[in-house]
Amino acid sequence: MNVAAHAGEMRVNIGGDPGRDDYGLPPVDIEIPDDARELDRDVQAYHRELRAQRWRQRTRRMAGPLTRDGMVLPLLAGCLALTLLAGTLLTVFSGAQLTGRAPGRADHQLPNATALVDGVRTPLRHLRGLVLALVPTGCRCADLPQLAREASEANVPIYIVGRGHDLVTALVKRTMRGAHAVEDTNDALISAYNPVILTAVLVKGDGSVASVALPDRKKGFQLTSALRSLVPHPGGTGMATVAAGPAGG
Repeated sequence: MNVAAHAGEMRVNIGGDPGRDDYGLPPVDIEIPDDARELDRDVQAYHRELRAQRWRQRTRRMAGPLTRDGMVLPLLAGCLALTLLAGTLLTVFSGAQLTGRAPGRADHQLPNATALVDGVRTPLRHLRGLVLALVPTGCRCADLPQLAREASEANVPIYIVGRGHDLVTALVKRTMRGAHAVEDTNDALISAYNPVILTAVLVKGDGSVASVALPDRKKGFQLTSALRSLVPHPGGTGMATVAAGPAGG
């Protein structure tokens, strides 16, 4: 059945066949439910979509300053400052642990082990009245010449300790005449003191360790007075007592 619209009336094709109406609009299939309650699900979905849209808008407004020039730079600056602070504290505490190892154990003895001292197997506890320069692997040891000069001024022998013959020999030749080479073949000294950088172990005349020292970043070693006090003699000369000879390791 056709309904004609004249002067404001609409013509609608109710025949059921898809086609264009008399106004040239595209065909649209419209289903009108018999019970309006059937539209509840569509209405609820519509409201859910509206709520989701409002939530997205609020989220964008709140996150907007973080994604532009608002809060990003301050947050990055804060994270960088915390990272630098943590690194500084770690360095300070690590240095404190290294320098505080020997003072915390005053007058402790060297390890009960042997090493090659100038090529001779020697008990470490026979080394007395001297300074041990512990050289970690890969050490450039820029402060080693200064430590050797201070030991020479205090008339205290210096023994350069490291892993491997080539390393120790090269450092002895590079340092000064009179320096001694100690190959830590049993890894006793390196394991006991675990040096991260060049480390000076001051051994008194009775064989006990007076202190363990690290170089200052700017001034290096300043141990002349401490070295002079290792072996107090009337003439102010420190002597090293080394009982060399075959020993079991």
